Amino acid sequence: MKVIVPVAGKGTRLRPHTHTKPKSLVRVAGKPILGHLVDRIRSLPMEELILIIDPDESKEASIREFLGATAPVPVRYVRQTELKGPAHAIFLAREYIDQDVLIIFNDTLFDADLSQIETHQSDGMIWVREVEDPRRFGLIELRANRIVRLVEKPEVPPSNLAMIGMYYLKDGPALMQRIERVMQEGRTVKGEFYLPDPLQLMLDEGYQLEAAPVQGWYDCGTIEALLDTNRVLLENGHQRVVDTFESVIIPPVCIEAGAHIRRSVVGPYVSIASQAVVEHSIITDSIINEAATVHDALLQRSLIGEHAFVKGGYKRLNVGDSSVVQGE
Repeated sequence: MKVIVPVAGKGTRLRPHTHTKPKSLVRVAGKPILGHLVDRIRSLPMEELILIIDPDESKEASIREFLGATAPVPVRYVRQTELKGPAHAIFLAREYIDQDVLIIFNDTLFDADLSQIETHQSDGMIWVREVEDPRRFGLIELRANRIVRLVEKPEVPPSNLAMIGMYYLKDGPALMQRIERVMQEGRTVKGEFYLPDPLQLMLDEGYQLEAAPVQGWYDCGTIEALLDTNRVLLENGHQRVVDTFESVIIPPVCIEAGAHIRRSVVGPYVSIASQAVVEHSIITDSIINEAATVHDALLQRSLIGEHAFVKGGYKRLNVGDSSVVQGE
């Protein structure tokens, strides 16, 4: 199996943090988003992991460094120089797809039983989740547990089953051929090529695709969503605590080795990375990144970047890497 993960998105809704790092390396609950994804697919029978990446050399280097230490299989990097939509991003890997393929978009994290990939009898699977406002999502329509129609963000939803951005096809080359046809015919949604169109072609030609439910679906696309996902992950096993000095820790939290917590109250729902320093502060529902310093602060629902320095009685902050915020 080949696994394709597009990570070339600019992550504009996570700025200022994505000014200095790829969106996929923004941290939540103790590790980068990409690290959580790799953990979820680590046990699969993968032959190769293919990342569709931004042409920015510094961002590519940081992803290479991270995956060089964590990836369970060889990694291939394909640069995306034009942003023409999700299907176009997948198509960039066409020359390397000669077998079954799993596609995972890195905007969200999931909890799902991926062992179904090895046991199901159809031509592929699309992972879905019931949603309250289906007009915001790409949706599937089912008939006798088989997918019969896919539609992207419809005004009149045919169901409330949203595609979460994970797809498995036994015939990977066939998918690439349908993407090419869609692009040649210019089938776009707001100027971009999406996967529902080529997948619908496969359905119309007799391919059978199953809907696979996920137990959890966690958005990491905005600051608010990232903090919400941090809460959920901490509640579900991503906890860690190291020794602190004259401090009160209120779980769940993830405090990594090398962090220094002194005379502070930390938690609940706080992630603090290695080499961060927190002194004389009260922090709840926040993420403090590597080597950041928080001193004499009251923080809630805050995201503090790497090597940032925060001092003062603030309530809520979004501070990028290597920044300084200091009260009077």
